[in-house]
Amino acid sequence: MEHHAASLAFIAFLLLQRGAELLVARRNTRRLLAQGAVEHGASHYPLIVAMHAAWLAAICIWGWSNPVHPGWLAAFVVLQGLRIWVLVSLGPRWTTRIIVLDAPLVARGPYRWMSHPNYAVVIAEIIVAPMALGLWGVAALFTILNACVLTIRIRAESRALAGR
Repeated sequence: MEHHAASLAFIAFLLLQRGAELLVARRNTRRLLAQGAVEHGASHYPLIVAMHAAWLAAICIWGWSNPVHPGWLAAFVVLQGLRIWVLVSLGPRWTTRIIVLDAPLVARGPYRWMSHPNYAVVIAEIIVAPMALGLWGVAALFTILNACVLTIRIRAESRALAGR
């Protein structure tokens, strides 16, 4: 029964974190658009939302009673540090949509070394979070689905940034 509490706490953290991030992203999107930024790739955004919602649902449905695996949990904690670094580096320009502002691209933090560090963190989280609950099938399926979605997303973002 103890592992139920740990798995539920882990799942609650995921849900609260993602919910809070959606609120921040919505606020940042509104501010950016008010500053004259333009959204690109909006047609694929529902696909991204559906994939992430299904990933969270799968973790909730199949992971709530599983034990938490300490090694995978440690990897997840490291990823949260990287996630925070990305969010802080982008600051008010972080959003879940492709919003292009007529301003230089962010070149601080992990963006000094990578074009898409946020996507790298998400790719890892899609694998690591379910594995923390022993859900290898969820990790495998959503890694494939996420690769498909990110292919669409990164192409749209690259086109949007090239046209600035």
